[in-house]
Amino acid sequence: MKFSIIIPTLNEEKTIASCLLALQHLRGNCEIIIVDAGNASSDYSHAHLTDKIISSAKGRARQMNIGASHANGEILIFLHADTYLPENALQLIEQHLGSRQWGRFDIQLSGDHFMLKIIAWMMNRRSRLTGIATGDQVIFATKKAFDTVGHYPEIALMEDIALSKALKKISPPICLNAKVTSSGRRWEHYGIYRTILLMWSLRLRYCLGTDPQSLAALYCRGQFWKP
Repeated sequence: MKFSIIIPTLNEEKTIASCLLALQHLRGNCEIIIVDAGNASSDYSHAHLTDKIISSAKGRARQMNIGASHANGEILIFLHADTYLPENALQLIEQHLGSRQWGRFDIQLSGDHFMLKIIAWMMNRRSRLTGIATGDQVIFATKKAFDTVGHYPEIALMEDIALSKALKKISPPICLNAKVTSSGRRWEHYGIYRTILLMWSLRLRYCLGTDPQSLAALYCRGQFWKP
């Protein structure tokens, strides 16, 4: 197969169906791999919508690495369960790869708050300026490039930033204008402005050398510091 779509999941049994259904028209030229950290592989009710379901210990980076190790595709696409690809995603990737080895899509966030459009614009703009992609923007890479950089570092948070920095040494990213749609529920749940400040804070602290495990604990609770 040309492409492998790798989806890490944890307690997504009730929400994964819509994600998988949206991918079915792509299965003629790709395989869909679920890497589940919730021990759902034995009775996964949506198995017929995937090509492989693999059990894993928790950790998004670990799960994506395991998925990549089982992938048959020449091009790996790392997709979050709450994110949807544009209709012609595979054709766009194939058209633009060329001499470049990896890239990502622009993003739009679902939700009603007007700030979600501004946040998405800022994410896309920042990514173009820095060459760093977030997982929500759906990172894709040739399997050769992914293997060359040693895969995702298995850290608790910011694995997408670390992978981007490694891949940038091989080639600049392809920044596709086509938009993936990702859920804005986290922003709305914790508060738009609070979450903006939190994400800036976490990225800064990561750059300054804070342990990703500590940052992941704050991210999961939507907090700036431990109580």
